[in-house]
Amino acid sequence: MRTTNQDVELATKQPRPSIGGQLNGATVVERRATKLAQNSKMPLFQFALTSEEMLAVADVSRLSRDDTGKLLGYQRPEVKKHVQDITDYLNSESPLFPHPIIIAFSSRVSFAKSRGPNVQDGVSSAGTIKIPIPVAGDTKPGWIVDGQQRALALSRAKRQDFPVPVCAFITDDVEVQREQFMRINNSHPLRQGIISELLAEVSVPISARTSPRKLPSELINLLAFREKSPFAGLIKRESLPLEAKKRAVVTDTALEKVLRENLGTSGCLFPFRNVATGEADVDRIWNILITYWTAVKNTFPEAWGNPPTESRLMHSAGLLAMGKLMDRIMGRLSGAEGLSISRVEKELQLIVPICRWTKGKWESLGGIPWNELQNVPRHVSALSNLLVRAYIEATTRAE
Repeated sequence: MRTTNQDVELATKQPRPSIGGQLNGATVVERRATKLAQNSKMPLFQFALTSEEMLAVADVSRLSRDDTGKLLGYQRPEVKKHVQDITDYLNSESPLFPHPIIIAFSSRVSFAKSRGPNVQDGVSSAGTIKIPIPVAGDTKPGWIVDGQQRALALSRAKRQDFPVPVCAFITDDVEVQREQFMRINNSHPLRQGIISELLAEVSVPISARTSPRKLPSELINLLAFREKSPFAGLIKRESLPLEAKKRAVVTDTALEKVLRENLGTSGCLFPFRNVATGEADVDRIWNILITYWTAVKNTFPEAWGNPPTESRLMHSAGLLAMGKLMDRIMGRLSGAEGLSISRVEKELQLIVPICRWTKGKWESLGGIPWNELQNVPRHVSALSNLLVRAYIEATTRAE
């Protein structure tokens, strides 16, 4: 996983067990805890840890990717001013910190119910939670699902014995952790790129509002990271390292909008979806996407892969307009025998004479310069209509 300045700071601030994974002479943090049986599969535990203990047993897991492109983590980046405000408050004379940190623990953490009468009241039961302190080089048993900024503020605070309320659940399934992170943050201002990327990694629907976006997000992941994709290395994703983000030229949110329209009721990919079951023929959809966009890349090589400031084909306006044209072309050809990239290239040649992706003026749009096209409804609609109309007129003449 990529290391950031915040990772380094937390690592240096966090207490390092001095001997054999010990913290203040102990190898395990034991706390009185309350177990809430909200569901039978994954109960919730409530207890307290000091700042020092929490940072010794729990990590912040951020959104990034490993060398194979697999998504790691689920947290959003640091908000510096917010963290500093919390730190200043914690360093004040009488701070009150009622908001719990939510932690997902691995199965290395255990809970033992207390013995005797009156240890449960039908809603909760009392007991002891045991959290092992990792030895040097071992992974920590906990991951902070919610409270990243507060955890960083606690690591910077002067008082490291400050008691912190904790809510925790135990699971070894990272997907469950991501699901809980998204549910917890569903009403918070998470950036759309983070939501989009996480959706592709979560198998259960998060809510009626987000589940229809899961298929486009999965397709964007394929387009972004598969070698055969014409978009490989070109799509900006929140998890990408900084250098890779600089090389990427296509915003994932723009491409997601293109795919949503392609998958909509009037789109060329709609026939490959089963609306009743939510299933889709991903192989057919993938083949159509690769065929069309590879043909676009081959037809406009001078415009492909350049920053939007140098090519409006890679600009949101250009992608959205070419997505509309895709519905027309692939809707017309997808049922034909022998559909190939060369066949689509032949169709795209019909619009080449009017395109001004990198220089000149769009004469058919009132002479607007190529680099003044913007991602606003008026420009996107005008460009989409122009390309579709030119294609229809050209195919009509050919017939």
